[in-house]
Amino acid sequence: MNSKKVYIVSGAGLSAESGIKTFRDSDGLWENYSIEEVCSTAGWAKDRQKVTNFYDDRRADLESKEPNYAHIRLAELKAKYPNNITILTQNVDNMLEKAGCDEVVHLHGTLTDLRCERCKFVFPIGYKKQKGAVCPKCDSTLIRHNVVMFGEPAPAYAHLRKLYNEAEMIVVIGTSGNVIDTAYMAQLVDNSVLNNLHVDVNHDQYFSVKLYLPATEAIDEIYRLVEEFLD
Repeated sequence: MNSKKVYIVSGAGLSAESGIKTFRDSDGLWENYSIEEVCSTAGWAKDRQKVTNFYDDRRADLESKEPNYAHIRLAELKAKYPNNITILTQNVDNMLEKAGCDEVVHLHGTLTDLRCERCKFVFPIGYKKQKGAVCPKCDSTLIRHNVVMFGEPAPAYAHLRKLYNEAEMIVVIGTSGNVIDTAYMAQLVDNSVLNNLHVDVNHDQYFSVKLYLPATEAIDEIYRLVEEFLD
């Protein structure tokens, strides 16, 4: 068995076809909230209940969503090459897990979990509201959403350092590279694939293969390219 390492990095474009909204859908607004109100440490400090309500609503909305064909094919690819493929996602939804994908690294946290502010323990809540939640480890009621906010560290970024050191192929799906520098990733390897809807010449020039299609339409070609690289 070969030891080649492929890193697949996904963003909002992967889950868009499952009906999951993003801030980019409406010029920086999400259900009429600004990023600063509900996704920053300043907003959290100003109005914890507003932020909690926002994530309660996102969690409830997620329950009815289903993985799309791209999620399913990525799960199949990961199952076929479990020791070669690492999947990193900026998404906080659970669509990859619903599709049967194991060991997904959520760089920005997870909607279906909560985090204890006292002991930092992360525990599942599913699609329920946060009200009344108690930490199962230390019994604290100081509980928050498990989504990284602007203005605080993202512990899972440690996985990016592993990517920089060991990736031999990079696949980027549905992200502009504005939050995480995916163009830099592409420059580290000889084999890189980009799947986005829109062209960004400055960003895209570093990728060896570019697929300007919805993720569900590009995924079979992505699967083939990864398979070809690993076989």
